[in-house]
Amino acid sequence: MRCIAAIAFTFLLATSCSSQSQGRLVSGEQLTEVREKLEYYLYYPPNYPEDGQTPGQDQRTFGLLVFLHGGGDAGNSLEQLKAQGPPKRLLEGPDLPFLVLAPQHGEARTWWNTRAVMELVREVVDKNHIDPSRIYLSGLSRGASACWELAVQNPDYFAAMAVVCGMAPAPYAHWLDPEMPIWMFHGTEDEVIPFSESLEMADKLEALGRNVRFTVYEGMGHNVWDKAYGDPELFEWLAAQRRD
Repeated sequence: MRCIAAIAFTFLLATSCSSQSQGRLVSGEQLTEVREKLEYYLYYPPNYPEDGQTPGQDQRTFGLLVFLHGGGDAGNSLEQLKAQGPPKRLLEGPDLPFLVLAPQHGEARTWWNTRAVMELVREVVDKNHIDPSRIYLSGLSRGASACWELAVQNPDYFAAMAVVCGMAPAPYAHWLDPEMPIWMFHGTEDEVIPFSESLEMADKLEALGRNVRFTVYEGMGHNVWDKAYGDPELFEWLAAQRRD
């Protein structure tokens, strides 16, 4: 009888413990709101009209380049943006034939909020003489990584993309607009974001038959953006692109 009682007690204890540790799957819903302040520079070419009026459809004749900086220029000082990329190129001259929007990401250790960036872009496009078929996307390092994300999230928006030494998830290749031309730049000795990131993406895009150019800087490290954005051919190439 003692043996039977012991077995019964053990069974009841195990059953009790099992019922107490059982998990639950509960459904729920939460409406979230994320707000982000984006300070920015907006460049207007010399022949841009100064009427101050919201343009009609027949007045949208200028292209727009959206430029996203790297992690080193994140913060709260717009002056930092003048040291790299298209803003630096504009200060050194010559002028560019399209508008340039250069927002600043305020957080040094977080990724770009691409939804906030896209909201800013649409606002700038809506209020200026910008041709929706001539909106270009470019970025360096962390900004280049955000460009891939923006192009995936908005596959029918950008006319072309130029990315410099950024992380490039190869699976994104399947989600990009197959008609959007892409120009990639990367140094073979990059110790921050490996050269293999761009190489694998370029190979994937070529295998899919996409319009991709890949400029390889042999023996160069992470900072290849001065060379990339210092090449006038890049801006000529961008200005020649248009969505059908």
